[in-house]
Amino acid sequence: MTFPMRTFLRGVLACTIAATASAVLPATSALAQKNTITMGATNATSSNYALAVAMSKAIKKNLPDANVTVVETGASVDNIRRMVKNEIDFGLTMVDTNVQATSGTGPFKDRAVSDIGVLYVYDLVVLNVAVRGDAGINTLADLKGKKFSAGIRGSGAELLSHEIFTALGVQPEWVPGSLKDAVEGIQNRQLVGYSKYGVGTGLDATMRELLTKTPMKFVNFSDEQKATVLGKVKGVDFITIPANVIPDHPAVLAPVVPATYSARSTLDDATAFAITKAIYENRQFLIDVFPHLKDHDFKKQTLNAEKLGNKLHPGAKKFWDTVN
Repeated sequence: MTFPMRTFLRGVLACTIAATASAVLPATSALAQKNTITMGATNATSSNYALAVAMSKAIKKNLPDANVTVVETGASVDNIRRMVKNEIDFGLTMVDTNVQATSGTGPFKDRAVSDIGVLYVYDLVVLNVAVRGDAGINTLADLKGKKFSAGIRGSGAELLSHEIFTALGVQPEWVPGSLKDAVEGIQNRQLVGYSKYGVGTGLDATMRELLTKTPMKFVNFSDEQKATVLGKVKGVDFITIPANVIPDHPAVLAPVVPATYSARSTLDDATAFAITKAIYENRQFLIDVFPHLKDHDFKKQTLNAEKLGNKLHPGAKKFWDTVN
């Protein structure tokens, strides 16, 4: 039985199209954005957790078909470890923690995570070193041997606190635990104080809670201590907390670090681009939670993270290159 030439050619063309589609589809799928996005935040009692929820709403607005989940974690160090285990797609990390992860130092000694890349810097956060007003602590040196919390176990604040106090030769009696443990320990007079990332240069929810029952004050860093820290701890700068943030409290000098949401290279470029774009375009969601972010220059601070030893995620970099 013979077939007309036209029928034969149609059959060849159909087979060619099918083969081509089969070859192209896997590549197209690989470039598609993820439909399920999991972001690691911090402890639910932290003000930064509420900000993470706002970020999830911003992402959802641009990616309505995506399932975006916010996971409560121990913050920076914990989030990077969870990324390594593929438990989250991206998460809150501080610039100084990223430096240690990529260089294989500190808690990442001999276990470097070299492919951590910043998506965006969402804020500049101050490390508040705060003590009970009646604890007799007037200088950082007074904390030597005193029971003191570095905030959330596994957080960037805990890591930076240990680094800074080690650089200054001051070792409190560290009492690890959750943020709730720290608050209760201070209120029960079992701890003299704590260190924790705040919200800008203002008071966060934790400090406000403490002040309702317990007189609190910030501990100042001297110019000499500032110079020592800057010389020994990478990714850190200093800022002045204005007078009267705590009523009748003088201005104090405190460490500040850029706060990022970062991801490993396992997060594809298309999704990284889409997440970064959504946060930037819908940043009003973040400002509604942290009003001080209205003056935050997202692009400038994100690019500045590179100068502090961080690299940008390739997908995020493609987005920031489009922003004037």
